[in-house]
Amino acid sequence: MRYGGIGLVMLAAILWGITGGIAEILMNKGWNPTVISFYRGAIGLICIFSWFLFRAKQNWPSSSSVYVWSTLAGVGLAGNFTFYFLSIEASSIAIAATLMYTAPVFVLLISFLLRLERSTWLKWGCIVVILLGTFLLTGAYKSGSSSVNLLGAATGLGSGFSYALFIFSFKNASNFGKPQSILTIAFFAFSLILLLFIDHHEALSVITSGDVGWFLLLGLVGAGVSFVLYIVGIKWTTPSTASMIAMIEPVTASLFGVLVLKDSLTFVQLIGMLIILATITILSVRQSN
Repeated sequence: MRYGGIGLVMLAAILWGITGGIAEILMNKGWNPTVISFYRGAIGLICIFSWFLFRAKQNWPSSSSVYVWSTLAGVGLAGNFTFYFLSIEASSIAIAATLMYTAPVFVLLISFLLRLERSTWLKWGCIVVILLGTFLLTGAYKSGSSSVNLLGAATGLGSGFSYALFIFSFKNASNFGKPQSILTIAFFAFSLILLLFIDHHEALSVITSGDVGWFLLLGLVGAGVSFVLYIVGIKWTTPSTASMIAMIEPVTASLFGVLVLKDSLTFVQLIGMLIILATITILSVRQSN
């Protein structure tokens, strides 16, 4: 079962990586990133809720804490999906995906502030190295304007912070409920939040547009099927292994952007990306252990 779990987590990470490419295709067709984000979460909600209904009595949350932490996880999802797509629009898939994976750094900083974790030289060293990688990836070292505009960098880091909020909230919610109920509440909160910000006319026009198939694929690949695969797969593998496998997502996203969408990266940006991914992998494995 261990290798089956690895395979499921790997497949989920690959699907998440492809999601950014599908989103960029839709943005190139003129769709707003917030509308794209909404459909990713809304279709994900339908899939996760269907999974929840298979054993509704066993999955039904009995503690009010589940609702609080799951709703907060939904806020994190809303920020993560939306900022990620905005970062893709402003920069590229490779840069957006890599910056999103600074999430463990934000989790670490929150843990330091709340005194949930002891700071060590290794952890602070990882943070400094990741900042160096971000410095190279965004081109902030250039004397003029950086190769990645401020919006692309800010939204990329915003997606990372939002992802950290989701991780932190999901972990706390898991102490009181099952993944099916937590994700159902989280995606429901996500959908309500995005409804406040999207262009409703544009969102409704998706249903009758020729791109509705792309939106369905986005939701299934980016939220519905992938989250189910990840939750099932992680039960059969260790957290440290899952952390390393998850790094396939930014690699997949980068390859999709370069090979399919003809995005380009400079050698220095590539070095920055490798520094971030390698350090995050080391940090995640040490944290899991």
